[in-house]
Amino acid sequence: MNARLDRIGLRRVAGTGEQLARAVTIASVSFGRSLLWLLAAIILGCGVWMLLPLSRGNSTEPAKSEVAAVETAPPGDAATAPSAPEAQVTARAELARLRISSQTWRRGGLGSKALVTFTLRNDNDYAVKDVEIVCAFARRDGSHLTDRSRVLADPVSMRSRKTFARIPVGFVNVNADQAKCSLVAAHRA
Repeated sequence: MNARLDRIGLRRVAGTGEQLARAVTIASVSFGRSLLWLLAAIILGCGVWMLLPLSRGNSTEPAKSEVAAVETAPPGDAATAPSAPEAQVTARAELARLRISSQTWRRGGLGSKALVTFTLRNDNDYAVKDVEIVCAFARRDGSHLTDRSRVLADPVSMRSRKTFARIPVGFVNVNADQAKCSLVAAHRA
């Protein structure tokens, strides 16, 4: 066939077509191999990702309170100095006279953060500071999603109330529809 095309001067065009066909074949084979390597890398990456442990903030398990249990000291001499846990007990505020009177929440940070607004009432005869709150988030049907906690350093005067507006509590699940905040601990100012 090349002999016929050579007579009329089209042999060069036929040769170019064959070269083009070879180039397309080589390109398709190397493209297919590249796709296979990419697929293998994706599968390997997913396998490694599944083996990694969940971070503490993304777990669906309820967060455990970091407040340590205080043990009372055995009765002994009155002249001994109080230990550190006993001093901590006396510095803690009475939570029975400290309460959240109203609360609302909304989303912030492109819908991923919870911003809580609440009013804290202090009926104690002393000011309180370092108030720790825990907010429990739930779905519309009431099933529990996650807990987030926050320590507020601002003091609340004795026999008064203070409104904390749009306090960022943390990242929440996109399915969270309800929030209920409660007090965990507070210290005398």
